[in-house]
Amino acid sequence: MPATPRSRRERPAKPALTREGIVAVAVEILRAEGLQKVTMRRLAQELDTGPASLYVYVRSTAELHAAVLDELLGSVGPAPAEGDWRERLERVLIAYTRMLMEYPSLARSALTAWPSGPHYLDLIETLLGLLDEGGVPRERAAWGVDLLLQRATATAAEHAGEASQEDWDALGRALSRVSDHVHPHIAAASGWLLSGAPEARVSWAFQALINGIEHTAVPEPHD
Repeated sequence: MPATPRSRRERPAKPALTREGIVAVAVEILRAEGLQKVTMRRLAQELDTGPASLYVYVRSTAELHAAVLDELLGSVGPAPAEGDWRERLERVLIAYTRMLMEYPSLARSALTAWPSGPHYLDLIETLLGLLDEGGVPRERAAWGVDLLLQRATATAAEHAGEASQEDWDALGRALSRVSDHVHPHIAAASGWLLSGAPEARVSWAFQALINGIEHTAVPEPHD
């Protein structure tokens, strides 16, 4: 016998839509299927609603991706208690980079659409606080945070398209065969150009940036 159609009144009510609920489902889709599946249409299917209903809470897919990133930033955590300010600053930046490396497609999105939610603001506050602890002038710290996060985000985004071992081997062979007459600087530095573990290069880059921020003045504003 066919099932008797149920009245709408007998069906369980759908939970009310909220921005927090939408973002939580988006994070679940990201973890299970990747960022390319985090679309308004896919979310609407998961939430049993129409895509138009979602735009009341999230204005665009770019804003949705930024909100997802902000949610994941909650896992970065506060600055560690031990170590000097440079070490602690580097460890926060590495934690941020590692989080993005788990979702490299999200890192690529973050290069053009940064979040503005509470976890992102907490991260900015932490970085500024550590730079202030080191006596870095406020204007250098403000510009420096932008530079540090750009480097961290670009490092994670690059991880998504990481070259194969064959590509690295081919580049290594090309560098080792250059003529010291045609490319004298490459020939002199060929042993260093591809040296070092990725973790060591990331750490060195952050140290170089932190030292540069500490000692590089910000230009005076012009009227």
